[in-house]
Amino acid sequence: MPTLMLLKDGEAISFRLTDDVTVLGRAPECQIQLDSNMVSRRHAQVTRDNNDYFVEDLGSGNGTFLNGKRVNERTQLKANDRLKLGPILLRFETGTGARPGLAAGNDATGVEIGDVTATIMESADNTSGFGLLQVQPETKLRAVIEIARSLAGTVDMQAIVPRILDTLFTIFPQADRGCVLLKDAETANMVPVAQKHRKADADETVKLSRTILNKVLSERTGILSADATSDSRFEAAASISSLTIRSMMCVPLLALDGTPMGVINLDTQNVLSRFNKDDLDLLLAVAGQAALSYENARLLTSHMEKLKQDSEMAIARNVQQALLPKTLPQAAGYEFYASYDSALAVGGDYYDAMLLEDGKVCLSFGDVAGKGVPASLVMSRISSVVRSTLQYVDDVGEAIKAVNNHMCSSAVEGRFVTYILALVDTRSHEVQLAIAGHMSPMIRKADGTIEEFDEESVGVPVGVIEDYPYDVLSRPIAPGETILFYTDGVSEAMNPKGELYGDKRVRDFLRTSKGNAAEIGKALLADVRTHANGRDQNDDITIMIFSRNG
Repeated sequence: MPTLMLLKDGEAISFRLTDDVTVLGRAPECQIQLDSNMVSRRHAQVTRDNNDYFVEDLGSGNGTFLNGKRVNERTQLKANDRLKLGPILLRFETGTGARPGLAAGNDATGVEIGDVTATIMESADNTSGFGLLQVQPETKLRAVIEIARSLAGTVDMQAIVPRILDTLFTIFPQADRGCVLLKDAETANMVPVAQKHRKADADETVKLSRTILNKVLSERTGILSADATSDSRFEAAASISSLTIRSMMCVPLLALDGTPMGVINLDTQNVLSRFNKDDLDLLLAVAGQAALSYENARLLTSHMEKLKQDSEMAIARNVQQALLPKTLPQAAGYEFYASYDSALAVGGDYYDAMLLEDGKVCLSFGDVAGKGVPASLVMSRISSVVRSTLQYVDDVGEAIKAVNNHMCSSAVEGRFVTYILALVDTRSHEVQLAIAGHMSPMIRKADGTIEEFDEESVGVPVGVIEDYPYDVLSRPIAPGETILFYTDGVSEAMNPKGELYGDKRVRDFLRTSKGNAAEIGKALLADVRTHANGRDQNDDITIMIFSRNG
């Protein structure tokens, strides 16, 4: 992505040119706001024409300069072109690796990693991430305290790295340039995230040797490198003789587990103030505290994000619970019970019960494929669809067809719903139901035998095939009969040995259970918990039972 690098106070601040027109100026509405009285409110603009970028002055008072020449007309920008608006310096970068020596994956922050040859003068082990503290303990302690004090209370990950460089420039007054590279979580490449120049108007690229960088990372050691131009072996190399580095230190930033998460690089151009072995030891100690502060800030940020997510999930859980009926219908001669336990904060199981006219009770019961937030969103949709449909349709066949078509019209791939829609007539003592891909309800007769519906009567899950013709099943409800709906979180509950609770155990439990609907439901849930024996719940567990009194 083409970028304008703002060179300010020795640091490079990047502005990606994502718009077709990017206005630079002092006005707050400018895409790039420049804080200087010598910059006009709308000073200049950069326009994009296909893959080319152009700069033009907008009638500014002090003019716009490109590579030292005043811009009088729309002029095309090229890689590494310098712009000057009043006292403000900017550099145009194409982001396509046009700068020689720029490593693939590096961000355009004025840091180049290339095949730069440098003479390694010293190396130092980074034991425990703080160097050898017994060497120069007072000096190192003061430096560690200084970096700790400067970073104390900083949790902004974008701000902490530049503050590290600011403090290092205080600890090492001879340093002219510095940069910090951090490992990218996705590519594992070292990406420049901050650089600093002691001279505010300096615009020199910090150049790193790939060989030294690899040695620092692989051996987790600090490197002191001498200026390559002082070594006669490299006098003929143009790419080396162009360097102005006199002395350079590169040390790793180690994570809490000891793995390198980045590097700090400092160099000086003062031939009389070269870094030495003591400076390298000191930088190692400071880098250890800097890495610790960075890790603490990262962990604290992650913790705060986790707390925020937990709070949001708690709200989502309350919202989902609000979608479930607070009370179940009361009908003479019948008892209803339901329970819902999600494996995560929110889940994809669903049930509803509505008292309709003429003593009819509608029971809606389903299990969304998957669990967690995606399943809960589908659950909330089917909840609203069922409620709105049953306000106008009291026929099971028409209702489930309408619900299925609603879910198909906005279906998410792989997010179908196994579902049962039942209509219980408490006056004629009959139940009509349609089964969409769900396990058959279990019916315990008064004599204790278990009856289930034929598998051929089970249709496809809701949200798969539009206008699917579901079979509507009808059955009388005799006195003393109990009907159980349950999700696979019951049958697939697993104990520490990996044994499933299973459908057979559900049948056996229901066959021998005693009491009313609530007592049977609570006892079944308790038996599932006993079987799990402390193993974490791996799926949502939902139970719905209704019975006709004997």
